[in-house]
Amino acid sequence: MLHALLLSLLLAQNAPLKALVGGTLIDGHGGPPLRKSVIIVRGERIEAVGQVGRLTIPAGAEVISTEGMSVLPGLWDMHVHLMINGHADYAHWDRTYPSLFASVIMPASAKQLLLAGVTSARDLGAPLEASISVREAINAGRIPGPTLYVSGPFIQHAPYPGTEAFRWGVKGPNDARAKVKRLAEAGVDVIKLIDQDQMTMEEVRAVVEEAHARGLPVVAHSHRPEEIRRGLAAGVDNFEHTGLATAAEYPADIVTMIRERTARGNAGPLFWTPTIEGLFNYEYVRDNPEKLDDPSWQEGLPDSIVADIRRSIEHPERLPYFQMTPSRRPTLARKFAQLRESGVVLLIGTDAGIPMKFHSMATWNELDVWVNRLGVDPMTAIRAATYWPAVAMKVERDVGTITEGKYADIIAVRGDVLRYINLLQRVDLVMKHGVRYK
Repeated sequence: MLHALLLSLLLAQNAPLKALVGGTLIDGHGGPPLRKSVIIVRGERIEAVGQVGRLTIPAGAEVISTEGMSVLPGLWDMHVHLMINGHADYAHWDRTYPSLFASVIMPASAKQLLLAGVTSARDLGAPLEASISVREAINAGRIPGPTLYVSGPFIQHAPYPGTEAFRWGVKGPNDARAKVKRLAEAGVDVIKLIDQDQMTMEEVRAVVEEAHARGLPVVAHSHRPEEIRRGLAAGVDNFEHTGLATAAEYPADIVTMIRERTARGNAGPLFWTPTIEGLFNYEYVRDNPEKLDDPSWQEGLPDSIVADIRRSIEHPERLPYFQMTPSRRPTLARKFAQLRESGVVLLIGTDAGIPMKFHSMATWNELDVWVNRLGVDPMTAIRAATYWPAVAMKVERDVGTITEGKYADIIAVRGDVLRYINLLQRVDLVMKHGVRYK
């Protein structure tokens, strides 16, 4: 034991040293930015944080200038789908590409996220073996990507035809528990529950109870009011989306239930990932399709798949997926405000991978909509993409802020992101676990 401890200390002392010097640090804690910051990174962790003239840069450290930049923790995206890349025909995609999910498509999505400044992500829905293998390949350094927290397959009443590999149906509470047990034993990080309004309440409770007994959080869809009611009654930890309905606001009984849940301090925060950027921006993208030609979403994908995706989104206005979007968009601001007023902790997540929503640009677009369309304070929005996701996944001791002892997950962008949040569309520096990728 003593020998192993001495060896680890020796390795730490000899680990590569880097110093990020000169930038304005937004550390994720929510306090005032630190001008002329210095961040010392030893190996994969942050050793010290200070200011120019007050914190000595160790001899031999690689100095990385961040002058003129905003420096902040690596971003999280709390709702991505690595197995899809913006293609508009799910049936075609699910029929054509499953054999390439683990080897090509999911690694490409992961790399695109990382280069966009996303150093941690929650992947909510993919075949189990592919999810685990891609997560472990990233953790081992074999492929680049964010630190992944994966759900594997969805849990629901019944899979849609052709989706059985990543949607698991349940038949009764015992089967629900067995499915969760299988996922837990395979090593997933979270359980994804959808269409719970089509399940019995006993099945929903069985999923949540089994997951919690195994230390796993449960995230649930909130497309329909009854999904929310059942999720709240069963004690899910996190809701996803803002709903498919075109009603102007959430029903009063649901708002009351949310407030009652968030008022129970001993239950911990209730998290909500609204995923609204695509709804706000659809008509703009439809009419100004330059984003669809951005080469960033093609990174890591074979030309044949790029061409297939391009064909599928050639006429956005014809896509059935978006026909209800214009009528849903006017309801979003009110529903978003209801959630904020009810005391939930909102998280940045995007549904990246769905039609026309690319991993390389979804996260900054979500932040931009929060700040510039919904009036969220930029610091609050940044914490929803850094600090709070780490809390939600119970890893705040290691990530989520730029703090001594935590992993060196750090990004930097030229300019003042607290004034111009959309500067995050062009991240200049990406460091994850002390390794610089950009």
